[in-house]
Amino acid sequence: MKDQQKNINDLLCQALNVQIEQGLGEMIINPQAMMPGNDSKEPITVVEKSDNSIVISLDSNDDSVEPAQYDSLEEHYKDICQCQLCSLGKTRNNFVYGAGNPSADLMFVGEAPGRDEDLKGEPFVGRAGKLLDKIIEAMQLKREDIYIANILKCRPPDNRDPLPEEMEKCFPYLKEQIHLIKPKIICALGRIGAQALLNTKTPLGRLRKIWHRVEGIPTLVTYHPAALLRFQKYKKDTWEDMQLIMA
Repeated sequence: MKDQQKNINDLLCQALNVQIEQGLGEMIINPQAMMPGNDSKEPITVVEKSDNSIVISLDSNDDSVEPAQYDSLEEHYKDICQCQLCSLGKTRNNFVYGAGNPSADLMFVGEAPGRDEDLKGEPFVGRAGKLLDKIIEAMQLKREDIYIANILKCRPPDNRDPLPEEMEKCFPYLKEQIHLIKPKIICALGRIGAQALLNTKTPLGRLRKIWHRVEGIPTLVTYHPAALLRFQKYKKDTWEDMQLIMA
């Protein structure tokens, strides 16, 4: 319980520091969810949201986080790389497990491999991946510093959206990666990845600027780099999200 309260306090301090740096007007949380003796399993919820406010959402049920089942990412990869749990196993060229620092503080999670990723066997290596590289560099980081993975490990035909049953089969693989890496922060890239991670149908716009928790880890949602290639106006919002992570 003491560790849980410390994590909550640390997150509140981080959010307050971001608020000060960005000159935001107020931070809104549900205070009753933090009162002593509140045994509710519900997360702290957003009371309201406006352009000049930071809102945060904290999962109070940290005790449910499972330990890693494998000793390393390499061992995990070898055990699952021939997966045939869904039909995508028959159409893929390569199983796209993930890439980066196995002890990364920051982990990016997208939705699924695309054509370039399927051919190379690595996540985010196409046009969207090159843009993500620029974002990472702007954060004064390198690819070797972070870890990148997807909800799905195989490319859906014609880059269609992942099906619910495909994500259900593949999601335990991502959870194990999170347990092994133990990042300090997760950044969900895009609506599909974010909704799958958070088990919600809430629109991406309403998920942004809120600190969620995934497997006990603070998680922020932002736009997918592919969306930035189509809609330049999202670049400013995405950089604001990256500043929250950096802070």
